[in-house]
Amino acid sequence: MRFDYLILGGGSAGAVLAARLSEDPAVTVCLIEAGDTARDIFVRAPALVAAMVAGRPPIHNWAYHTTPQPGLSGRRGFQPRGRGLGGSSAINAMLYLRGQPEDYDGWAGMGAEGWDWQSVKPWFLSSERNMRGASDLHGGAGPLQVGDQRRPCTISRAFVEACGAVDCAPNDDFNGPDQEGAGLYQVTQFWDGSRKGERCSAAAAYLHPVMARANLTVLTRARAERILIEDTRATGALIRRGRKRHRIEAAREVIVSAGAFGSPQILMLSGIGPADHLREIGIEPVLDLPGVGANLHDHLDYIVSYTSPRRDVVGLNPRGLLRLARAAGGWRKHGEGLFASPMAEGGAFLRSEPGLTRPDLQIHFVVGIVDQHMRKPHLADGWSVHICPLRPASRGTVRLASTDPGAAPLIDPGFLSDPRDEALMLRAARLVEKVAETEPLAPWRGRRLYPHDGSDAGLLADIRARADTIYHPVGTCRMGRDAMAVVDPELRLHGIEGLRVVDASVMPRLVSGNTNAPTIMIAERAAAFIRSGRSGD
Repeated sequence: MRFDYLILGGGSAGAVLAARLSEDPAVTVCLIEAGDTARDIFVRAPALVAAMVAGRPPIHNWAYHTTPQPGLSGRRGFQPRGRGLGGSSAINAMLYLRGQPEDYDGWAGMGAEGWDWQSVKPWFLSSERNMRGASDLHGGAGPLQVGDQRRPCTISRAFVEACGAVDCAPNDDFNGPDQEGAGLYQVTQFWDGSRKGERCSAAAAYLHPVMARANLTVLTRARAERILIEDTRATGALIRRGRKRHRIEAAREVIVSAGAFGSPQILMLSGIGPADHLREIGIEPVLDLPGVGANLHDHLDYIVSYTSPRRDVVGLNPRGLLRLARAAGGWRKHGEGLFASPMAEGGAFLRSEPGLTRPDLQIHFVVGIVDQHMRKPHLADGWSVHICPLRPASRGTVRLASTDPGAAPLIDPGFLSDPRDEALMLRAARLVEKVAETEPLAPWRGRRLYPHDGSDAGLLADIRARADTIYHPVGTCRMGRDAMAVVDPELRLHGIEGLRVVDASVMPRLVSGNTNAPTIMIAERAAAFIRSGRSGD
C-alpha cells in the first residue's frame, strides 16, 4: 500500500492531521491507530471517565507504569494514556485550557521560532467552536466544541467561594485575558446538535465526520513497529495488524503522532535516538539523536480528599450508583446532569508566593473521592482537591525496555528529582489544605482520608507516598535548533527527510495548564506547514 502521507498514531494530534490533510482531494492519507474507533458509551458519556482512567480493565487505555521513582519513595507511578481514535482526548476530563501566553513566548526563546503566543493564538481560535461565540480570545466556527458545564454540582460553586481564603478571586474564563483565579472549567463537550452532552474528543470533532473520504484510509487495531528509512529519508513504516505485518509506503511524509511515550518509542525502534542506548538494547543506530526520549516532564499531582455527609456528590456505594444510573437517563434525553459532568468541575490558578508575576499552581476540584487514579475505590460519598505545580524543574526519560514493539517503554518522569519541585510542592500542599478547610466547604466536609501530623516532614512523607501524575507528559521529542532538539520549528526531524513528529512530545516545556488544547493547536499548525508545501519534497 502506498499513500502520500502516513500518520502513525490516531490520538489528539493524529486525528486532527488526518482530517486536515485529507481535505485536499489530490492527496492520499493513511492513519494507523493501535486502538479502535472509540465511539462507545464509555467515551461518549463524560462521567464514565472514572471507568477508563483506572485501567482495570484497560478500556481505551494503555495503562502504563513508570519505573520506580526515588522522589516518590520508590513507588512505580501509573500513567494512563488513551488508546483509540482521539487518544487521551477520549479518556480525559475534557478540560479546555491553553496555558499562559508566556509559555509560548518561552518556547520561542528556547529556539522554537514562530511558536510565540501571537503566532499560535490564531490556531487555537481556528480549532475552537465556543458556545460563548467568537471573540478576540475565542473561536466560534472550529470543529472542536467547547462549552460551559450546564448543571455543575453545588459543591463546585462552593469550592470557587472557598478559594477566596487564599486570595484567589473568581474567574469565569481561564482562557480569557487573565488565567489567575477560581472558577468552573470549560470543557470539550458537544453543546449543539444531536450529540449534546457527549464528549467532544479530537476524533469526534475532526475525524469521525470525515472517515468516509475516498482519499483517507484509517486502519485501527494496527500497530506501527518501525519506520522504514532509505539512505536519509523516511519512506514508510512496517505495521502489524492481527497476526500479519504490512509494509506501507509514504510518497511524501511519515508523521509520528504517538504521544510523549509512543513517539520516542517508535523512533528508537527505528534506530533513531541515543546511540549508546540503542546498542545496549540491540538496535543498530540509523541516526544518533540524543534528544529522543529525553526532556520528559509532567505535572505532579497531590490530592486532599474528604468523605461527605451530604449526598449531592459522587460515591461508589449503592445509593451513589443508583443516583448515577438515574442521571444516565437524563443525560440521554437532555445531554445534561451528573452523567454529563467531567467530574473535575472546578479549578483555580494561583501563585504560591505573592511576588510572582503569574500563577504557578493549578487546582482541579473533583466531585468524588479520587485515590490512586480510581484504582482504590471508596464506598463513601466524598470530594477531592488536587494541586499541581505548573512548571516543574524535574526531568526524566523514555527508553526502550526491549526490541519488542509490543513491550511498554521504560517511563521515568524523574518526579521530585529537582529539589526546587519538592519545596514548591510543600507550599502548594499547604495552600490546598487551607482551601479544603474553609467555611464554604464545611457542609460537605467529613473525614479526611489521609491525615498527617501537620509538620513539613509529615506532609512531605504523604506527598512522597501518594502524589502522582495529572496526565500531562510532554517534551520527549522537543523542537528547537540545539544539539538535544529532535525536530525543527516546523516539526521536521533533524537528520531524516520526509519525517515529522507532531504531538505533545515536541513541546520544549510544559504549558501552564492541561495539554490537550495545545496538542490540537500543534497539529493544526503542522497541517498548515505541510499543506503550504513545506513537506520535504
